[in-house]
Amino acid sequence: MTIRKTPLVIGQFYHIFTRSIADYKVFKSHNDFVRMIDTMIYYRSKNTPQKFSRFYSKKNKKNFTLELEEGEKFVKIIAYCLMPTHIHLLLQQIEENGISNFMERVLKSYSKYYNTKYKRKGPLWESRFKNVIIKNDEQLLHLTRYIHLNPVTAYIVKKPEEWLFSSYREYIDESSKKICEFEGFLEIRSEKYKSFVEERIDYQRELAKIKHLLLE
Repeated sequence: MTIRKTPLVIGQFYHIFTRSIADYKVFKSHNDFVRMIDTMIYYRSKNTPQKFSRFYSKKNKKNFTLELEEGEKFVKIIAYCLMPTHIHLLLQQIEENGISNFMERVLKSYSKYYNTKYKRKGPLWESRFKNVIIKNDEQLLHLTRYIHLNPVTAYIVKKPEEWLFSSYREYIDESSKKICEFEGFLEIRSEKYKSFVEERIDYQRELAKIKHLLLE
C-alpha cells in the first residue's frame, strides 16, 4: 500500500477519483460494470474470506448477491458513478488507511479480471487516486449531484436514472440493490432529490465545455 503525504482522516468524507491510463476504456460491457460494483461491495469489508475472484466464481453470476456477514469495514460508500474511463466515489473513511486499503484492493482485483478477460498485460489505472475532503453537509449533497450527473454531462444518457452504473437509482428509490449508506448523513426524499439533480443538467453540461480552462 502506498502511504499518502497527507493521511486521510477517520470519519471524514472524501470525493475519490481515479482514471484509467491514457483514458483507456476500462469498462467495455455491462458485465464489466457489474463486476466492478460487486468488487467494491466485497472489499469495503475488512474480513473478506478469500480473494474476490474465487468468491465470485462460486456464485451464480446471473443472480449474484454478496452474502458477507456485516462486520468491520474500511469505508462506507455514500455515492458512486462508474464511467467508461474513470470512477467517482464518495466515501467515508472508517479506519486508519481505510480508503487507501479499499482502493488498492478494488483496483488491483479489477485489473486482474480485466487483463485476464481481454488478454492484456500491464497497469490499468493511473498510479494514484485523487481525493478531496468534504467540509460540510452542503458540499456533501452537491457532490452527490455532480457524481450522479456525470453520464448525462457526457451525453451518454439523457436522464441520470437511465445509467445503471451509479447510485442515483438508490437515491430515488428505483433500485433493489442497496449499496450506499447515506442515511443519517443526508436527508433524501426521492422526488425532491430528483428535481434537485435534474435542474442542474444544463448548467453542468455548459460547465463541462470549458472545464479545460479551469484550475482544479
